[in-house]
Amino acid sequence: MKYVQEAYDTNWVAPLGPNVNEFEKELASYLSANGVAALSSGTAALHLALIMLGVQRGDEVICQSFTFSASANPIAYQGAIPVFVDSESETWNMDPVLLEEAITDRIKREKKPKAIIVVHLYGMPAKMEEILTIANRYEIPVIEDAAEALGSSYRGQGCGSIGTIGILSFNGNKIITTSGGGALVSNSIDYVEKSRFLSTQARDNAPHYQHTQIGYNYRMSNIVAGIGRGQLEVLPSRIEARRANNGFYRELLKGYDYISFQNEPMGHYSNYWLTSIIVGNNDRNIDRERIRLSLEKANIETRPLWKPMHLQPVFTKCSSYLNGVSERFFKDGLCLPSGSNLTDDERNRISKALKEILQS
Repeated sequence: MKYVQEAYDTNWVAPLGPNVNEFEKELASYLSANGVAALSSGTAALHLALIMLGVQRGDEVICQSFTFSASANPIAYQGAIPVFVDSESETWNMDPVLLEEAITDRIKREKKPKAIIVVHLYGMPAKMEEILTIANRYEIPVIEDAAEALGSSYRGQGCGSIGTIGILSFNGNKIITTSGGGALVSNSIDYVEKSRFLSTQARDNAPHYQHTQIGYNYRMSNIVAGIGRGQLEVLPSRIEARRANNGFYRELLKGYDYISFQNEPMGHYSNYWLTSIIVGNNDRNIDRERIRLSLEKANIETRPLWKPMHLQPVFTKCSSYLNGVSERFFKDGLCLPSGSNLTDDERNRISKALKEILQS
């Protein structure tokens, strides 16, 4: 409220101002990145990232299939074509083996991908060393979709600052929020500065309104950035709460060998934005839907995992490189209540409801 009040008191109610500048600096410092552009959404950041990398109509862009549609939609904004790659079963993120298979196959078809969009799903870092090794071998830039992964890290490096360009989201459901907002992160100052320019309608440096490029209304407002500055101060406690939720569920469900979680391999540190489970085959005839519907009757909301992009009606004509992992996880996976503000009473209610289902 202090930062927001300052914006009102100084009359900086605009998509510019001290809060925007400071929020960008604070994010860059937190991620040890050279620069950040504060924007209106993570989707806007992805769109600008593709523009920075020269993606144009007819180009192909490799995208993780197991994700939310906002990871793939900006590819279509550019008139480009998504090529979807399935996940590995450890972190649930892009499978490096399938990634290389996709790249070599597209090159054989004389359609070398222009970029790779890898997602840190539910806050879990992808296998970035393997992915970057492959991307560098074929000289393809990597965009990190870290919309769900602020505060997560890979071998000590903050998610969003590892690839050529990273994107963040501050939507209302994220680990910290500005109600709506996002950011583009890069160690290339040129990319950051050009993103700021394009996000404010690409207005040229002239005494009149002059435009030599197409621009966008993608800049974050000073009031929203004030919310972000305050939220960034409490990010460590939010991560602690989310990881505690994950620990609670692992302890609660450890006796059920047919229920599994995302793994956190050595060197990976997840903010556990959402805790999700996979319900495997068992002799109790307990499946994902039975758990979901039973919890719904107890007024406890859960959701299936993301429906893979290669199964979405809007993308059915796109090429895909699959191993069945994301389809199986979509069929058997469930996101559990994971909010930073879960109370002990709520956890007790969840525990009681889950035990009633699993022990019935």
